[in-house]
Amino acid sequence: MAREMKDSGIEWIGDIPVSWAVLRGKNILTLLERPVLEADGVITCFRDGMVTLRSNRREDGFTMSDKEIGYQGIDVGDLVVHGMDGFAGAIGISDSRGKATPVLNVMDSSQNKRFLMYYLRSAAHCGLFLSLSTGIRVRSCDTNWNKIKNVLFALPTTFEQQRIVSFLDTECARIDAVIEQTRASIEEYKKLKQAVITQAVTKGIRPNRPMKDSGIEWIGEIPFEWNTISIGRLFSISAGGDAKPEFYSDVQDEEHPYPVYTNSMSKNQVYAYTSKPIFEKGTVTVTGRGAIGTAFYRETPYDAIIRLLSLRPKLDLDGRFYAYWISNVIHFFTDSAAVGQLSAIQMASYKTIYCQKEEQSVIADYLDAECSKIDILISKKGLLLSEIELYKKSLIYEYVTGKKDVPA
Repeated sequence: MAREMKDSGIEWIGDIPVSWAVLRGKNILTLLERPVLEADGVITCFRDGMVTLRSNRREDGFTMSDKEIGYQGIDVGDLVVHGMDGFAGAIGISDSRGKATPVLNVMDSSQNKRFLMYYLRSAAHCGLFLSLSTGIRVRSCDTNWNKIKNVLFALPTTFEQQRIVSFLDTECARIDAVIEQTRASIEEYKKLKQAVITQAVTKGIRPNRPMKDSGIEWIGEIPFEWNTISIGRLFSISAGGDAKPEFYSDVQDEEHPYPVYTNSMSKNQVYAYTSKPIFEKGTVTVTGRGAIGTAFYRETPYDAIIRLLSLRPKLDLDGRFYAYWISNVIHFFTDSAAVGQLSAIQMASYKTIYCQKEEQSVIADYLDAECSKIDILISKKGLLLSEIELYKKSLIYEYVTGKKDVPA
């Protein structure tokens, strides 16, 4: 028998069961101002909804404050909404005692806080927080208490809230297990791809051939006909791209046709145009910052991209072979990631393999084919992952808005 419904007056929800109430956040939530204790560690609210001590997840990649001005205490069971990342799902229940910056909205409620967590995460995924944002920075929004307290909540009785929470906890745990398995599968395919490439560019693809010691510990033996050589002897290397200021322009025109990208290489992030291309046909291009050592090769001229190294062949080489080499083995012989950059001088000093161009091309052809197969598998797994995550969001939405009733 279908449930009797009514208009909730909440745009992102629509109809709700007639027995449900609609209340503003200020009527069911209390903003907390807990004191900080001496032993408190720093708590972070992550985008996957986990609210925990940083030490429970990772310590790197965070911006650390020199002074803990305005820090607040957080207790186990507190409802937390991240003031900047709440729109992306950074909403959860703290599993730890600790302290956090005032950017976290820490709240209590007489309602079931796990129900409110699911409700707010669903609201976030439906774009509610973005619609309330006045905009501060890219991929973020300002979600403070003054906005949260005016959010409309569609609420069943606390008894029904608990039934919904118990159901969603069970179902989401099952879905999360599938998500983790899928992610693990993707990582295994990535490792397989790297192993295939490393084997091919250090051992070749012809079986049962004479080998010799390369003199490089992590490479071990290489085919007898091959040699090790400094990258700088094979390529002229330049820091491709911080284009000179006089070449900068806000508008693309005939004199400034080439976009200068950020190191993310996203065409949505073009911020200037340069009057000449930095990368020529046949160069191997390597990221010098960010994802250190990522290399690619094209047969056509490159648009100018900042923070990249340009490797122009001095000999007749197959650039694809060396793009594979650099992308997949550079981590063995550089600690540049520790300092966040890779210079042309560093790149020139690193050892690589030299073999005849004909064999370079045979290996590159083989890797093009094999990597394409693996990339297709990774892409399929990625699509599956997206579908599972979308299903999870849809499931939560349907139950916290009363579109579906919990099975008896």
